[in-house]
Amino acid sequence: MPLDAPETEVVTKTRVACDGGGGAQGHPRVWYSIPEDTGYVECGYCDKKFILKGGPADAGSQG
Repeated sequence: MPLDAPETEVVTKTRVACDGGGGAQGHPRVWYSIPEDTGYVECGYCDKKFILKGGPADAGSQG
């Protein structure tokens, strides 16, 4: 059975929180700061990737 790709969310702030969603099916809420040099951060619990809009990892800003 193939694994689903981790969720990705484009955000406008460098400080983000992740609780895994799904209420009781999630994980403890954790806070992350997105580094300016990479433009993204991944959750250590669920691997969700937060991409800073307009940052280096934002494919929509390339072009």
